[in-house]
Amino acid sequence: MRSPLLRLLYLSVGALVGAASLAAHAQSLPPGVHLGMTAQELQAALPAAEPVPRPQRLSGGLLGSWRGEPATIGGLMFKPTYYFAGGELRRIEYDASTQGVPDGGEAAFSSLLQWGRAAFGNELAALDPGSTYVSWSSGELDVLLQRTGDARRASLRLIYKQRQLRDASEL
Repeated sequence: MRSPLLRLLYLSVGALVGAASLAAHAQSLPPGVHLGMTAQELQAALPAAEPVPRPQRLSGGLLGSWRGEPATIGGLMFKPTYYFAGGELRRIEYDASTQGVPDGGEAAFSSLLQWGRAAFGNELAALDPGSTYVSWSSGELDVLLQRTGDARRASLRLIYKQRQLRDASEL
C-alpha cells in the first residue's frame, strides 16, 4: 500500500499534467520513450505498441518496425511509427491524413508550429509548391514538421530524430 505522502505526490503530478495544455502535451514524446532506446525498452514503455507487418525502410538503415496507438494532436488523428537502426530507436514519425479536412490541416499545423516555437525557439522554414516544412534543433534532437497539400495524399507529419552532424568530407 502506498503511503499518503506518495499518493499525494502522484495526485499532484496528475493534476499538473491534466492542467497542461492538451496540444502541448500531445506533441511531447510519450512517457518513458526516448531516442536511443531498444525495441524491448519501447515495448516496456508502450505495451500497446505493435510490430509493423511490412516495415518501411529509410536511408541510413532506418526501419519503421513498430507502430503505436494513434494520438489526437491539434484536432487530427496522428499515427506514430518508431524507426530503429543498429538496435536503437533513431526516429519517431507522427503522420496524419489531412485528406478531406476543410482547412487542409492548416489549424493543426499552426498549433504544432506554435508549440515548436515555444519548445525550441525560432524555426528554419522552407516553402515549396504544395508543401510547407519547418525544423528545429535542440541538443541531440531534430524536430521536423511538414504539411503537404497534394490532392492525392494531403498529410501532416511531425518527426523526432537523432541529430546527425557531418563534416564537409561527408557531403
